[in-house]
Amino acid sequence: MMTEDEEDLDHSCDARVKGTKAFVRDSRTKEKSSQEQRNDFKVGGRNVLDQISPYQPRPPLQPRLSKSSSVDRTVRGRRLRNSQESLSETAETGSSTDSLTVLASGGFVLGAAADADAEDPDQVSHVTSMSTSASPILQDGGNGLPELEGRTKVRLSPVQPTGPLPALERSFASATLKTANRIDRDSLDYAESKERRGGEKLLRNLSDSRLLENIVSDRTSVTSMRSTYSVLSPIKPQDVRNRSFLEGSVLGSGALLGAEELDRHFPDRRVGVYIVTWNMQGEKGLPSNLDDLLLPADSEFAQDFYIVGVQEGCPDRREWDIRLQETLGPYYVVLYAASHGVLYLTVLVRRDLVWFCSEVEHATVTTRIISQIKTKGAVGITFTFFGTSFLFITSHFTSGDAKVYERILDYNKIIEALALPKILPDTNPYRSTSSDVTTRFDQVFWFGDFNFRLGKERKDVEVMLNRAAGGDVSPLLEHDQLSKEMKGGSIFKGFQEAPINFFPTYKFDIGCDIYDTTSKQRTPSYTDRILFRNRQTNDIKVVKYTVCSHIKTSDHRPVIGIFQVKLRPGRDNIPLGAGQFDHTLFQEGIKRRISREQKRREAMKNQSSSSICSIS
Repeated sequence: MMTEDEEDLDHSCDARVKGTKAFVRDSRTKEKSSQEQRNDFKVGGRNVLDQISPYQPRPPLQPRLSKSSSVDRTVRGRRLRNSQESLSETAETGSSTDSLTVLASGGFVLGAAADADAEDPDQVSHVTSMSTSASPILQDGGNGLPELEGRTKVRLSPVQPTGPLPALERSFASATLKTANRIDRDSLDYAESKERRGGEKLLRNLSDSRLLENIVSDRTSVTSMRSTYSVLSPIKPQDVRNRSFLEGSVLGSGALLGAEELDRHFPDRRVGVYIVTWNMQGEKGLPSNLDDLLLPADSEFAQDFYIVGVQEGCPDRREWDIRLQETLGPYYVVLYAASHGVLYLTVLVRRDLVWFCSEVEHATVTTRIISQIKTKGAVGITFTFFGTSFLFITSHFTSGDAKVYERILDYNKIIEALALPKILPDTNPYRSTSSDVTTRFDQVFWFGDFNFRLGKERKDVEVMLNRAAGGDVSPLLEHDQLSKEMKGGSIFKGFQEAPINFFPTYKFDIGCDIYDTTSKQRTPSYTDRILFRNRQTNDIKVVKYTVCSHIKTSDHRPVIGIFQVKLRPGRDNIPLGAGQFDHTLFQEGIKRRISREQKRREAMKNQSSSSICSIS
């Protein structure tokens, strides 16, 4: 009889023998299955797998069949993940070997094999028969490899995230949106002006604030909206329907030339005005360069308006205007040009400001007894900029040392006969008078050759000039006829003049700085002047009042005045000029400017090029 230990040992040995037999049986089964599968790929006595290039994709020996329940079956060979599975779990991704399947069309597809149940032999045999019967390799013994290569469609299984997705930020501005709304570098002045004002709110338009309230948290979009609507504010359809340009609002709110538009372009509500008066003495030859006249080197900035008045101008007035356009270049346009005989008056405006100018009007007056002789008189130009009306007058009074009374008569005739404005509305009719044209406008500039002299002999004036070498010309001005008459109230009532710190502008020998050396020995005098008048006190601020000593083609020196003028909002009753200017003159001036620049560059290139000398 066997003991309990021996019985246990015997059972253990039997189990091991049975396991070994099962292992051998399974190995033989797998080997036979593998051999049968390889035999299946034999076509015409040759094994197709042995003939396939190592660089060509090989079909799997047998699809791996994963066990799964009937509920977890896949659609079209791909297993679907239910919504309760965590994204952080490792995905049941198949390798490149277990996801390659032979389709009925003969192409290979990457993806999970049909998750058929391993216990279903019918399905396994179906997949095997499909792979052996439908593959073009098995049909023509390798001749179908090129065709197989062209029809192969590779589909990669989607990559599943390895962890939870990050939470969305509150700001939903995408990178594309930020790029689209990126502000140009030219708009950085908004931020600078905001810092300069110490955080003061830059925008005053109510529609802007209402618009920004509806924007959530996209700061880039907000900044873009600010930069856009600070130039053009949105317009409501009802405003377009109801707006009438015949009658303006009382306070100018909502007007096209109102306070909102004015504050956008002129936050300090001041515009720069550059005025030139020059007696050209009728010379045919113009200066070769007018940069010193209009763009002096000591000026920090160019101005918004350039007003040029000429007395005894050159014979070709059109040529003169083209030269002015050529000098100022494409930044400016000739808004208007008028003449009266040899009196020329030209108004040039910055090109982007013509839209805020009204229609332009002009009038002329002759002070000669015979009206056909137009050497003495005046020409005036007027227009409204936003809500401020301007009047520019250039005139040439009677000449002669002792003809003070005649010059006063010239002045009185001009202020009574200059018929302006014609259609433009008076911005302040309660302060206007019918006998004085200068009372009908907000800002008035009167300049020209007034011909008022110094009431002293030539030798006495020369002595005072020698003493004034340091720059103090007050002793000379004590004998100025115009200053005396203005103080007495007989001429230029209500006008002012900036302090004079330059020498007399008349009369010079042509081409030099020496006063008249001819037999007439004319007394040096301040004949060329610029005066101004405003309705409100301190509306006009003098920046510079000087003489241009570089231009010496005439016996007069040009006089220059730079001013800062106060602006006020306008109303809709102002007829706009619709941005009109002389296009033909503009094009001709720019062509000449380009030609001049090309010549200058060629000259510089020729000077810089070195010459090669050869020694023989």
